[in-house]
Amino acid sequence: MVQTPEKPTNKLPPSRHEFADVIHRLEAGGSMLPDTPENLKQIIGIYKAYAVPMDFYWRNLLYIAERVFLNPLPFFKYFLPQEYLELHNHYAGDDAELRVWRGRATAHPELLAFIEKGETIKMPKLLHHLFHDRINMEFAEACMRAMFWHRRMGGKFDPYLDTPEYKANADRAIKAYFQGNPFMLGLYKLFPDMFIEQCRQMSYYANLGLFWEVMAPVFFEMSDLYDEGKITTVPEAMNFLVNGIFAVANRPIYHHVYIRGECYEIIPKSQGFVWLYEAALPYVEAVFYRTAPFRGTKSYNAQARQIPDNQADFHYGILYADVFPVGTAGIPPTLLMQDMLHFLPPYLVEEYKQHCRGEDDMLIQLGISFQRSMYNVTSAVIQALRTALHYPLDDPDPEHLQANRDFFEAQLNRFTRPDYGIRDAARLGDVQRQDYR
Repeated sequence: MVQTPEKPTNKLPPSRHEFADVIHRLEAGGSMLPDTPENLKQIIGIYKAYAVPMDFYWRNLLYIAERVFLNPLPFFKYFLPQEYLELHNHYAGDDAELRVWRGRATAHPELLAFIEKGETIKMPKLLHHLFHDRINMEFAEACMRAMFWHRRMGGKFDPYLDTPEYKANADRAIKAYFQGNPFMLGLYKLFPDMFIEQCRQMSYYANLGLFWEVMAPVFFEMSDLYDEGKITTVPEAMNFLVNGIFAVANRPIYHHVYIRGECYEIIPKSQGFVWLYEAALPYVEAVFYRTAPFRGTKSYNAQARQIPDNQADFHYGILYADVFPVGTAGIPPTLLMQDMLHFLPPYLVEEYKQHCRGEDDMLIQLGISFQRSMYNVTSAVIQALRTALHYPLDDPDPEHLQANRDFFEAQLNRFTRPDYGIRDAARLGDVQRQDYR
């Protein structure tokens, strides 16, 4: 059940922050995204359109992490076997550990229909793949690589990947996987660090897959509640996410590999790694904020100084993206936009037809809606962190309210830095306007 926080009763002096209006909205239990019917329609429609390909992403990521593993020629890693299409989501269906979505536990019907026919006709999977008439797993892998590259962002999962225990677990799995292959075992003996590093990447495949396994049913349920008239405002949508974050915060994050019928626990559940700290927060940091400049858009030459010296200063995620030039072939967000285009609810298609500069513009409009929706998700993360680290919004103590404000202002300062063009790249000011299209 969505619970909207009461508005603070003890008001502080007005904030002098550049985004003071947004600060005051957060203090009143709102989102960084203004509460308008059009914003609500856009973000919920996008959550639905995102959830269907995400239902494929998480299944395929786990398949790669658990079965494909270190295959040196993984030509068919995107060919998801029936076993993983029928894999039960832990947060949907009658046997769910915690039923977030009231729908089915196996792959979504719209996803199965698209896998069968794509945009063209029913044909063998290989032809769908070669014609690129499929779900773009390259986007999911780009998100995984962003997490893997921006390591050491808190939590215990990432430091564990450098421990002797992890290396010993990985060693057992690697030797079992290449059993009977003297060439690969010889390479492993010569270059052990290379194989261990690839194993670490597989652990991040599992991490992201387990993260998205939660988010897909959350977005499906939000779409259903909107259709039923039970989510009517942007703050309600945000608070559904906040409640969901706390409900699933402790789901285990692990990495198991299945080799010839035997399970090898590279990261055992007994380590106690949990969804919120080891998957959700690193994902938001790496993908929403940081990522990396897309190929061909910035020079990595140190003398050119087009990108920051420190990875922590990277600002190339969706919260900063200029959707117009980004909407080009081969750039990961465009692949996601193409995936979402297949599953847009009718009301969002009609919305775009009213405002698009033709159907070719729909991907751009979809991308901007996605940007709005991710500002709402980021607001939910900020509000969840404020709940965990600071004070209630209606706390009577002015010092506590000031601590909340300091926290909110510190979060929004990430969008106001002048160095490296961060202030100009940030889209927080743009999403405040309904005419940002």
